Amino acid sequence: MRKELGLFANLRPAVLYPELAGASTLKPEVVAGLDIMILRELTGDIYFGQPRGRRNNAAGERESFDTMLYSVPEIERIAKVGFEIARKRNRRLCSVDKANVLDTSILWREVVSAVGKSYADVELSHMYVDNAAMQLVRAPKQFDVIVTGNMFGDILSDEASMLTGSIGMLPSASLDARNKGLYEPIHGSAPDIAGKNIANPLGTILSVAMLMRYTFNQEQAANRIEGAVRRVLADGLRTGDIYHDGCRKVGTVEMGDAVVFALAHR
Repeated sequence: MRKELGLFANLRPAVLYPELAGASTLKPEVVAGLDIMILRELTGDIYFGQPRGRRNNAAGERESFDTMLYSVPEIERIAKVGFEIARKRNRRLCSVDKANVLDTSILWREVVSAVGKSYADVELSHMYVDNAAMQLVRAPKQFDVIVTGNMFGDILSDEASMLTGSIGMLPSASLDARNKGLYEPIHGSAPDIAGKNIANPLGTILSVAMLMRYTFNQEQAANRIEGAVRRVLADGLRTGDIYHDGCRKVGTVEMGDAVVFALAHR
């Protein structure tokens, strides 16, 4: 679907609300105040590269192969989105690759650097993906915006989700060149807990805030939704994935209703 609709830019924010500092797997002093954006290229890379498949090699052994592939225009367009997002935040963009090993990443770094010349007001840095994975758990607040390819972004954004206390807290946006797209929590449909009234709805609700901000350009509406989520968390309501002693454990419906109430009675 994302390939068919041209949804090449996947925005995955990782924000730690102060009330959830204790739910993170890291020490509060390491993650307190965390607010980063991971920008994942979504329609290229090894997931879509051709050729791919299985075969018998010359020795008669079975083997499988995939192709990591990026073109200059694909890299340019995701880099520009990254720089534009960084301009609206703290003007720091870290491009993550594996340019010490992969030719695809060498081209990625060259193109991102070239695009960066048009964004002199944004500080551009480069980092190998293995180091980036380490730095996300060592000192995550050093990052502002991270831009990377499809496979690396898939891995790093899920890693970043645990810094916030639960994958159920994280929204995402998958956008085309006109800022139209698909909004969803990053955890997917979670069929194993469907219909049990235990899922955390906040990632879905926060995805609506992203919809208001990035497609409809309604910053005030986005802020109101995010503010309602913060008020509910400040009131001590928690679904099971973010629950800790001293809070009130609620189900999916009650948490959703509480956010609606907070939104209506700001």
